[in-house]
Amino acid sequence: MSNANRLPLRFWIIALIAFINSVSFTIIIPILYPYAKTFGLSDFQASLLTTSFAVSQFLATPILGRMSDGMGRKPLLILSLFGTVLANAIASFTTVAWLLFVARIFDGLTGGNMSIAQAVISDTTTPENRARAFGLFDAAFRLGFVTGPAISYVAQTLPTFPGVTPLGMSFFAGAMMAFIAAILAWVVLPETLKKREPMQWGWQMFGFGRIFQAMTRPKLGPVFLLTFFSGFTFTIFTFAFQPFFLKVLQQDAKSLAVMFTLVGVVGVLTQVFAVKPLTQRFNVADILVNAIAGRALVFFIIPLFPTLGGFVLGAVLLGVFNSFPMPMISTILSFNSEETEQGAVQGINSSYLSISNALGPAFAGILVSINYSAPFWVTGFLTLATAGFALSMKPLLTCQSQTPTSS
Repeated sequence: MSNANRLPLRFWIIALIAFINSVSFTIIIPILYPYAKTFGLSDFQASLLTTSFAVSQFLATPILGRMSDGMGRKPLLILSLFGTVLANAIASFTTVAWLLFVARIFDGLTGGNMSIAQAVISDTTTPENRARAFGLFDAAFRLGFVTGPAISYVAQTLPTFPGVTPLGMSFFAGAMMAFIAAILAWVVLPETLKKREPMQWGWQMFGFGRIFQAMTRPKLGPVFLLTFFSGFTFTIFTFAFQPFFLKVLQQDAKSLAVMFTLVGVVGVLTQVFAVKPLTQRFNVADILVNAIAGRALVFFIIPLFPTLGGFVLGAVLLGVFNSFPMPMISTILSFNSEETEQGAVQGINSSYLSISNALGPAFAGILVSINYSAPFWVTGFLTLATAGFALSMKPLLTCQSQTPTSS
């Protein structure tokens, strides 16, 4: 491989930070729903824990992304990681439900680290190897989906601190992992922003009109809308499958952590062995359309075969198909935005994802209250519609995402 095609050391540093950060995030995913139930929350109220986090992230992420274009990537990344440390520490020790909501909201307000990390990748890679870089970055994040749930399983078996339940120990472990990522970013990661945009402090910086105005940009608007549809359909599933797994299949929180680990293992293997050869052989838009359609297949499998074996099959397929949409979307966005706005564009895209992450779980909570299988049928058909939308955009996406194939 020529030097031009090699990824710089700074990329591998941010990939390592992304991995540790994803571990801190994924540690709590398998236990958030059962933890909420210990506070006496209903299924719908439990879904609002995810919604409150996502709404807060939606409000804060574009501001953090814009600030990173002016103040630099490193300080904002460190601030975001320390926010996760504090939020998870609060959640692990609380004994009241309202403080659990406070912790999730605070974590969301400081949770712009992924968009900032993606901006670092755009800063440090060439167009020729950017798709590969985003794929490897996503693989690093997904590797956390292997390690995080496994650590969550172990944390539930450890001796507890006074006032901390076994499920609360997972939040504590998440805080420790985020702390490690913050220290690593502080000590090892260099600043990657070469040209800083002048910062104009004022209320206009906190206005979100530009998020919706971005929808009118010819090259980027449809991609932002696709991010929303993809995220909305997927987050319906990510909440709904937990009560289905625990109540319909009669499994426990530890088994749920194992299932998350399985999805993570398959996802990482797919990223490592499939993303590069597929992006070299096929257009990014083709991969994106088929991956979203594959998700719909998984959503239909689970209610059609309501057994543990059927669920495991769905989890394996999900690990494969879910490895592609976000890296492909991030690649398309990076190719069609200016170097000085990479952080802002990735931040806006994360905002659309946050909106979907806010609406999807709440919608799933309503559907779960009706029937545990209903969310899978609804999101299956909506995901097929999303794949159709992506297919209708294919000429636009293909035109945007064509790049020279590296040797």
